[in-house]
Amino acid sequence: MADVAPTAAGAPPGGPPLTARALVALLGILISAMMSGLNSRSGALGLSDVRGALGFGSDEASWLNTVYSAGELVAMPFTTWFSITFTVRRFHLYVISISTLIAIALPFVVNLHLLLALRTIQGVSAGALIPLLMMMALRTLPPPIRLHGLALYALTSTFAPNVAIWIVGQWTDVLDDWRLLYWQMIPMALVSAALVAWGLPREPIDWKRFSSINWPALMAGVPGLFLLAVALDQGNRLDWFHSPVISISMAIGSACLVAYGVFEWFHPAPFVKFQLLGRRNLSIGFTIFVLMLIALISGAVLPSSFLASIWGYRALQTAPIGLIIGLPQLIAGSLVAILLYQKWVDARLVLAAGLALIGLSCFRAAQVDSNWIWEQFVPTQLMQAAGQPMAVVSMLFLATSVVHPMEGPHIAGFVNTLRAISSLLGAAMVNRLMEVREHFHSYILVDRFGAIGQSLPSTPDIAALSSAINAQVVTLATADVYRVLGAVAFVLVPLALLMQFVPAPNTTPQRSHQLAPANG
Repeated sequence: MADVAPTAAGAPPGGPPLTARALVALLGILISAMMSGLNSRSGALGLSDVRGALGFGSDEASWLNTVYSAGELVAMPFTTWFSITFTVRRFHLYVISISTLIAIALPFVVNLHLLLALRTIQGVSAGALIPLLMMMALRTLPPPIRLHGLALYALTSTFAPNVAIWIVGQWTDVLDDWRLLYWQMIPMALVSAALVAWGLPREPIDWKRFSSINWPALMAGVPGLFLLAVALDQGNRLDWFHSPVISISMAIGSACLVAYGVFEWFHPAPFVKFQLLGRRNLSIGFTIFVLMLIALISGAVLPSSFLASIWGYRALQTAPIGLIIGLPQLIAGSLVAILLYQKWVDARLVLAAGLALIGLSCFRAAQVDSNWIWEQFVPTQLMQAAGQPMAVVSMLFLATSVVHPMEGPHIAGFVNTLRAISSLLGAAMVNRLMEVREHFHSYILVDRFGAIGQSLPSTPDIAALSSAINAQVVTLATADVYRVLGAVAFVLVPLALLMQFVPAPNTTPQRSHQLAPANG
């Protein structure tokens, strides 16, 4: 439970040298992870077009995103165990095939209950693709290039969600075919499957591992995570604990997750090893990770929501907001990795600087007024584009550097579970805060008008007045949310400095320091 010496400068011996085939397989897994992130974000952005085409109401259609997100979360802690058991090659090909076949069928399904079932299964299968990327990066890449692997993983948080806005705009507003929201993944899935099938060797299934599987944790964790996702995603719409659905989901889900944690803690071969949190960089790093992902909602999500509310922008019109952040990430993560390889660089300072940039961008955006269009958000988006890779890559480096290669699967599941929970928790918190502040500002503005309305020289146009008040309410509430998210980012700065110092990795390849093979 004490701090473990950093392993960034070298790892235990054991695996064969990194080969071209392994790199090709890693590229295939990267493509599938990006595809999964894009698929998740596209479903939310294009929901109005899907429900309009299928004739669903907004309330019932909202469950399409909920069950997909719940499926993703359910898959996260258990993916690495099953991928090692069935081998990464076989597991990847199975889940990507399931997800792709469902994507092909989805546009032809008009029954809501069947559609919800298919989206749940697709969420589980697509969500299982993301943890594989971190596991492969930690277990196959030697120290001289491992940070670049973590930079690639960071793209699933900084590139895919932001570029998805432009892509969705192409499908819905340019090509005017909502079915492409589902079919967009097919070409990427085929390429990914081909690369992984060629790059990884055929190996037998390790059936013996099932004799030590933690069945109680699996049985408790699956419903617990699913119900938690339902409560977080539907809470604001159903008015939280005023709804029996949310109350029951939260109560049963919490009980299941407590049981899951207990079963994992005492099992000799857990899916997620909670004891690793005894290492300072992991406990502090994961705390920063969760809160940082909540703060990153200030990137593309919040300005896109503002522009949609004030100006009625659709995805194509708000696309520049996401592209300003997303496109630079193709090189920004690797540039941060190169910086962290310098012996004179302290990764904690890079992390703190990235968080500070995110915080500054939030307080700059808090000056928003109702006349802003996307051009006024450019300075804040540029700060986000620089701050996000600095924060995410540095945090991953500091946290994973105290992890031995054989512990990589435990950490990959842990990180991705936190990532999925943070996205749901952040969205729930921001939506709730927006609603509370909108009610507050609406009351103040309407009350103020009531006080002076009788003294106006003429009777105002009620429709125009209502529209003007609504614009100001949304603007003031958005500014409040920006301030809160900015404060969260700044609070994390001193926390980043409390992490254990990790020296730059050794960039000199050494055969004795090769990592364990990816297939476990």
